[in-house]
Amino acid sequence: MAIELTTRFEPYVDEIFTIESKKSLLTNQNFKWYGANYIKVYKISTASMNNYIRNDFVESGTRYGVIEQLSAHTERFELGRDRSFIFEIDKLDSDETMRQLEASTALARQIRNVVIPEIDTYVLKIQCAEAGTIPPAVKLTKDNIYAEIIKATKMLDEAEVPETGRIIVVNPDTYMLMKQNKEIMMQTNISSDMLIKGIISNLDGCYVMKVPSKRLPNDFGFMMVHPEATTAPVKLEDYKIHENPVGYSGSIVQGRICYDAFVPENKKNAIYYQSII
Repeated sequence: MAIELTTRFEPYVDEIFTIESKKSLLTNQNFKWYGANYIKVYKISTASMNNYIRNDFVESGTRYGVIEQLSAHTERFELGRDRSFIFEIDKLDSDETMRQLEASTALARQIRNVVIPEIDTYVLKIQCAEAGTIPPAVKLTKDNIYAEIIKATKMLDEAEVPETGRIIVVNPDTYMLMKQNKEIMMQTNISSDMLIKGIISNLDGCYVMKVPSKRLPNDFGFMMVHPEATTAPVKLEDYKIHENPVGYSGSIVQGRICYDAFVPENKKNAIYYQSII
């Protein structure tokens, strides 16, 4: 006679592994979006330098040179990402899963597993597409990876991008090549809070941030970026749990987040994106 063995369910959820958002270190919050869907930012020209005319006749009318008129043009940044989600949790479903299916934990899981990865993926895509320098795609190897990174450093140096605060974004494949390159000496004495945000080492004064490939473009090799290059506003982040609303026995969970990412024209040279073949 067959015996039906006992099955035991533990009050434990097999959660999906996720990582913290990478956006905060790669971007800035320089602009305020209160009360508006878009903002305008000025780009103002400068005057040329002249030789001061000390003694000779001045044809231009001033000893400082010809008077120039400065131009002032604007760039418009309009928020274009207005995203949302909604789901329900039946009261009996919550009870009969030993409270593992619960509104507050489900909401936290939604933010961690869905919202944060979506925003990171979007911001990184914008940075790659708007980079001021996008050289031809190359095949990265353990032998050429350091030379390619030095090219990025040189471009940012020539563009007078601040040397402090630069970040090299890599995926696991590129990071593996870096570890195999004998010329690369990375400092790994990184604080725990920086490790949580994805900073794993320091190379030639640049932080090295490792990002999962699924949050990056398919042809991603690496990117060198200064956070001043990209503003990534989150204007609205609204999450609600409705207990026993009309027509439901249980909880309705809903969320809305309005965000975007912009690279001002004069900041594009602070991003170098290297794609791969």
